[in-house]
Amino acid sequence: MWALGFILFTVTLPQPAGDQRTDAVVVLTGGAGRIERGLDALKRGWSERLLVSGVDRSVKPYEFAIQYRVRPRRMACCVTLGYQAMDTQSNALETAEWLRRERVESVRLVTSDWHMRRAKLELDRMAPAGVMIIADAVPTRPSLGALLREYNKYLARSLASALRPQ
Repeated sequence: MWALGFILFTVTLPQPAGDQRTDAVVVLTGGAGRIERGLDALKRGWSERLLVSGVDRSVKPYEFAIQYRVRPRRMACCVTLGYQAMDTQSNALETAEWLRRERVESVRLVTSDWHMRRAKLELDRMAPAGVMIIADAVPTRPSLGALLREYNKYLARSLASALRPQ
């Protein structure tokens, strides 16, 4: 069962979302192309606001703006840097709090393809009721080891969620 599940997990990695519009986009830091994908969704008008969750505390907003070529007006109105998260669970918590505060009803979740299932599982669990979450995976070429680790983490979190009293 485990091996069959792993094969299915590997060959059906989530894909990028289309041009569906959402109130906001959330990027979980930690992988190449994630922030660029989130900023592109903002630029294309697919979302109006962006939260980048898990930003290193040493990164200043102006440094972020320079590195990713975000205009000051766009930074001021539309980009929030989240410094609280350090792992996937705390990404979900930071995101859920931001969604509540911003009264977001639909969100585009951006992370790597191999990480999307667990990230969405955590966010589904913590997000305010009724928030629609669109998975927007960034395609990668993960190693076998990375896939094995992620699959085991996903199974563990899925089991923990299933066993948690409602």
